[in-house]
Amino acid sequence: MSESTPQPAPAGDVDYAAHGQGYARQRRTDPRLAAWVHAALGDARTVLNVGAGAGSYEPADRHVIAIEPAAAMRAQRPPQLVPAIAAAAEALPLDDQSVDAAMALVTVHQWRDLDAGLRELRRVTRGPIVVLSFDGDALDRFWLAEYAAEMIAVERRRYPPVARIVETLGGACEVHPFQIPIDCVDGFSEAFYARPEAFLDPAVRRSQSAWSFVPDEVQARIVARLGADLAAGEWDRRFGEWRTRPTFEGSLRGIVSRPPR
Repeated sequence: MSESTPQPAPAGDVDYAAHGQGYARQRRTDPRLAAWVHAALGDARTVLNVGAGAGSYEPADRHVIAIEPAAAMRAQRPPQLVPAIAAAAEALPLDDQSVDAAMALVTVHQWRDLDAGLRELRRVTRGPIVVLSFDGDALDRFWLAEYAAEMIAVERRRYPPVARIVETLGGACEVHPFQIPIDCVDGFSEAFYARPEAFLDPAVRRSQSAWSFVPDEVQARIVARLGADLAAGEWDRRFGEWRTRPTFEGSLRGIVSRPPR
């Protein structure tokens, strides 16, 4: 592409061409979260994955249609997965009631028009819709809020209220709070609740989109303070019991909407 050719605008609030490298390595499928997601899909044979990214949590034993607007994320999908269609949640290229189930995992906060995207999910889906998101009101349960207040503030603004997701999806909805396991392999922030040193790694922070909204100098200050407290033993004095918690119920929520009978 020549220098004079305009770059396509991001479909969501993050430019993954600039910030999406390394997601496939850091944001891996955690088998315990996957078991819940796949059970919530029920007996669906055709599954739509909107905001599919690099393909985490896509079931291998069903026909998957993946939708992902960011070329940088589509390029990170492994060869055993279906190629993703370049489209956005707000305008799904599918007929009404054309898939058995749909999933939208840690993506709704990035959509340009949340309500339009959720209505599109309901339009094309005959059965359950499974959404993973975070409850902004619960973000301050995590010790990181004391070090990275600016990042937590960004996340709180970005995540839509769970009640709004439930209301817009309609149907019969249930909300499931997760007990995040201590060795969770998906690289979202709360997955590292027992491993504070992880936040000193730029690759970890690059796979958590909220950091892309934090100015470099603020991010450097946060990392420097955390690193100093870890080196001095101050973090362990204040938060050391987090290292051995087997699970943490933070802000991660699973939402399942089933159509009215």
